[in-house]
Amino acid sequence: MAAAVPLLLQLLILPLLVTTAAGGGEKSTHIKLYWHDVVSGPSPTAVPVAQAAVTNTSKTAFGAVVVIDDPLTEGPDLKSSKPLGRAQGTYIGAGKDELSLMMSMNFVFQAGKYNGSTVAIMGRNAVFDAVREMAVVGGTGAFRMARGYAQARTHALDLNTGDATVEYNLYIKH
Repeated sequence: MAAAVPLLLQLLILPLLVTTAAGGGEKSTHIKLYWHDVVSGPSPTAVPVAQAAVTNTSKTAFGAVVVIDDPLTEGPDLKSSKPLGRAQGTYIGAGKDELSLMMSMNFVFQAGKYNGSTVAIMGRNAVFDAVREMAVVGGTGAFRMARGYAQARTHALDLNTGDATVEYNLYIKH
């Protein structure tokens, strides 16, 4: 019985030690950047690749699939702000009665402190809401095992061209 007590203590304490050690090195990172969705002009960064044959698509883009390779910058001006990387992925018109997109994209950092790392973002983007929140579902490099959330706020939207600049605030645990 005496030998069983130390074994029992080990079995009870070991999970606590493993949990403490795993959580000890976790970092929290906040990144603010600007996402530029250019759908107009001679060199768009967002290209429609499919459209469902339904009647209300002009109002909500329901059924549209768009592939993106959008610039990410430090500031809101695409021409004068420091480039940080690209947002690569897709968004899909998922709202039948409102403009709501299903976003699935990787923020690929190509400059600065996080050069070579990525953050994977996925979630619902109700475009005309003041603040939209999406999940950070993973990452690579500095953001391996990332989780958290991204908040999007429209900085500028040209209703004639469809071009948009969106401020993204990423709150990441990694």
